[in-house]
Amino acid sequence: MKKNFTAIGIATLLGSSILFNSCIGSFSLTSKLFEWNKSAGNQWVNELVFLALAGIQVYSVSLIIDSIVLNTIEFWTGSNPSADVQVKKIKTEKGLFTITTDTKGHKIQKEGSGEIVEFCFNEKENSWILEANGETAPLLKFVEDNQAMVYLADGSTMIVSMDQAGVFALKRIIENKAHFASK
Repeated sequence: MKKNFTAIGIATLLGSSILFNSCIGSFSLTSKLFEWNKSAGNQWVNELVFLALAGIQVYSVSLIIDSIVLNTIEFWTGSNPSADVQVKKIKTEKGLFTITTDTKGHKIQKEGSGEIVEFCFNEKENSWILEANGETAPLLKFVEDNQAMVYLADGSTMIVSMDQAGVFALKRIIENKAHFASK
């Protein structure tokens, strides 16, 4: 009787381990908060900011939101809503630009300007589109596993292989068209 009970217990434990495995999640909100804290300044500023945020329970709140809400959404949908958006600021000689990347594509805006340029991926068409000033223009469409149809500025298209040779061929075509257009 004891052998049966042990065997049933082990079988139940192994069987339930498949059903009750956990998904700890990525804790992306808390990770972003930590990354922001690390970039606040030098090590002393980072420590002061950390202590201040810990003192007012910001880290605790972000862990609770991650644990209960965001990681649950990530478990059931496969993506974490707070992990899907990234914002970067890039300074160039032409000004400061904010680039926001999400699941739809990339949005670029120059600081102090209302102009927004968006590069959007259309899953249904399997293509990239440029949106600016209320107008849209196709950029490229994936046509096979290793080829894409590129839309050129003059309205023509070109099929290129997605490797170094294809990029080189496209670059030559664009440079030649730009050269002839400038004459």
